Amino acid sequence: MPVDDSSRGRFEAVYSQTYEPILGYALRRCDSPEDAADVVAETFATAWRRVDVLPPGDEARLWLYGIARNILANHHRRQARRPVALAAELADVYAGRGRIVPEDSVAMSAIAEAFGAISDDDREILSLVAWEGLDHGEIATVLGASRNAVRIRLHRARKRFSKALSRVGVTVNRYAVESV
Repeated sequence: MPVDDSSRGRFEAVYSQTYEPILGYALRRCDSPEDAADVVAETFATAWRRVDVLPPGDEARLWLYGIARNILANHHRRQARRPVALAAELADVYAGRGRIVPEDSVAMSAIAEAFGAISDDDREILSLVAWEGLDHGEIATVLGASRNAVRIRLHRARKRFSKALSRVGVTVNRYAVESV
């Protein structure tokens, strides 16, 4: 499929404006930087193949989040079929590349446990707000849902996360996080 210069220019502009946010999105959802790089590469390869439907402006970023989300889902399904995650984590520890632990590791560990205990859908919508900084309308575009559906799903996800935090002994108020 031949691509004209205007399509190439539009793609290059979108790539330069969205590469870092898409990479950050993938890094926060993958077990390794290599997996994140693969997800990003596949996301932009898909965008290149579909350059004829590349939305204008900021809509392109949201469209790319949606593509990356689907690619990540496929990636996680493939990984679930391969029991190598533990071996890779052990290899990281053996190589001295263990994960960075924040100062209050007890609270962070409990928060991570609670976050892992909620559903994938809840984690995704909370991550889109907290990590990607998206508003309800932008999340609606990424998820292919209405703004009202996003508002309701986000409210319910926050309630479930709050309950999960309580179960692991973490209380949250507007000003601080405390582990019990």
